Amino acid sequence: MSRARVRWNGARVSAELRQAAARGALLGAEHVLGASRQRVPINEGTLERSGSTSVDEQTLTAAVSYDTPYATRVHEDMTARHSPGRSAKYLESVLPETAAEVQALIAAQIRRALRG
Repeated sequence: MSRARVRWNGARVSAELRQAAARGALLGAEHVLGASRQRVPINEGTLERSGSTSVDEQTLTAAVSYDTPYATRVHEDMTARHSPGRSAKYLESVLPETAAEVQALIAAQIRRALRG
């Protein structure tokens, strides 16, 4: 009869998977940001350049934001005219379109952590 000894490092594994999920969420947020930058109405480019991403590792929540005083107004004004390919709802409209890619980015980071 052979013996095997197993050491379970559950806390370490959980921490590494959480970090991997946070990395994946950040990559996903950056993907959404890139897609939304393709739709941001452009006058001088200030709004487009103000886009940023962040991740809260505790809650595994990612955010994409645009930081100008008029970002919300431009996003919500459905009556404004914009250049072709640019539109209001420049952030909201890309979320459903990029959901599969975001999920794949998160999954890839978790798979990578499980292999390591």
